[in-house]
Amino acid sequence: MKSIAEIKAEFAAVSADRAEALFAQYADDKRAGVAKLIESEKRKLLKLEQERSRLETMRIYEHKYGDLGLICGIDEAGRGPLAGPVVAGAVILPQDCEILYLNDSKKLSEKKREELFDEIKEKAISWGIGMASPARIDEINILQATYEAMREAVAALDPQPQVLLNDAVRIPNLAFRQVPIIKGDAKSLSIAAASVLAKVTRDRLMREYDKVMPEYGFAAHKGYGSAAHIAALQKYGPSPIHRKSFIGHFVEE
Repeated sequence: MKSIAEIKAEFAAVSADRAEALFAQYADDKRAGVAKLIESEKRKLLKLEQERSRLETMRIYEHKYGDLGLICGIDEAGRGPLAGPVVAGAVILPQDCEILYLNDSKKLSEKKREELFDEIKEKAISWGIGMASPARIDEINILQATYEAMREAVAALDPQPQVLLNDAVRIPNLAFRQVPIIKGDAKSLSIAAASVLAKVTRDRLMREYDKVMPEYGFAAHKGYGSAAHIAALQKYGPSPIHRKSFIGHFVEE
């Protein structure tokens, strides 16, 4: 008779579609530990099925426009902060690509975003990052700077897409079919993937700025207008990465 540890190892090694065969194989095992293990594995399987169902609902737009060619999701991170660049991500995923627990980056923990960042890059057909500096944001305004970063992200893609799924916006000066989707980062896998790439890229950059200018606390607030950030801004004055057009309410010219 196999030990419970051996049976547990079997479940760990088997694919989800083969788990049912193991459930049947050990259904008559009277040991409490085996029964507990089977119940635990069934819960895991149910959770996996629910996650795959959720992901399928986030492929609606990818399925709808898939016949037109490659689908690219686009999103940005950092429109609202007082400091740092705005960063855009663009991602083309393979049809029916499975990246478990991929979601709008705002709904994920920092640890999960970091894990998904590598998986997205690994599985994507193509991905690109674009950004606009604080000086550029001050020069042309945040909306136009965001569009510029998005165009840069799309330009980095190879191959180029046929359809762009955008989070709410329509990007000027791009000769692609565009589909703006309100709250698209929660409704489209491609946009969710782009949101993760943009967010992780920007957060990493803000942590690097923190090493150079630790007095502002960029690693903690990522440039957003937290009470600690505003206090530091008023104490030390603007840094080279502060957006002058955003901080007028907090510091004197």
